[in-house]
Amino acid sequence: MPVRLHPESLENITTHYCPGCSHGIAHRVIAEVIDELGIEGSTIGISPVGCSYNNYKYFTFDMLQAAHGRAPAVATGVKRVHPESIVFTYQGDGDLAAIGTAEIIHAAARGEKITTIFINNAIYGMTSGQMAPTTLEGQVTTTSPLGRDPKVQGFPLKMSEILSQIDGAVYIERVSMHDVNHILKAKKAIKKAFKVQLAGLGFSMIEVLSTCPTNWRMKPVDAAAWVKDTMMEYYKLGVYKGEDLEV
Repeated sequence: MPVRLHPESLENITTHYCPGCSHGIAHRVIAEVIDELGIEGSTIGISPVGCSYNNYKYFTFDMLQAAHGRAPAVATGVKRVHPESIVFTYQGDGDLAAIGTAEIIHAAARGEKITTIFINNAIYGMTSGQMAPTTLEGQVTTTSPLGRDPKVQGFPLKMSEILSQIDGAVYIERVSMHDVNHILKAKKAIKKAFKVQLAGLGFSMIEVLSTCPTNWRMKPVDAAAWVKDTMMEYYKLGVYKGEDLEV
């Protein structure tokens, strides 16, 4: 049987993402997982506002558009009306950790049987690089030219740590996509998150440390190194809930 080089759940078209951006990698990994689990025909994705707002162009299964930050609320409605479907949200850090903080926390608190893929690149990417809730201390953005000062803007939010304290959350893990080894580990985590939903166990979220070379004003190779050397120092990789969960 010939090896398929392109996932069936992913359209074979060029994406709009900047060179070096991790969104395209994340899309492929998600599509590979859905193919391997054989759930393309029953999967529904929810995208809000952000760099990934039009990822409905790239996936072959059903996608819905949600208002900024409201993807968990929309996913909740979809899952409750269609409990047999596999429902996931795909959200950036500005979307999930700022305007959508209430939605993600209460979806987890209710133990909604949905999966969230949380792309954390420490900046508002689509809207020209403003400071996000995940922007690191000292990190320069278009709206913080002197770098993030915790005395003024507060500290970056660690969403995996926050959500892991909520009883309704079943599986929370933070991964990275800055090199091949970590991409493979990220795929394993995303696959486990979907299996948690297939088993009907409750809410799961995979936080993915991602690059944004354009708004970081870095070359793609340097951006990948910055994830490893800087982001991972603050946002520690690992399973924050559900390490011993077997699915």
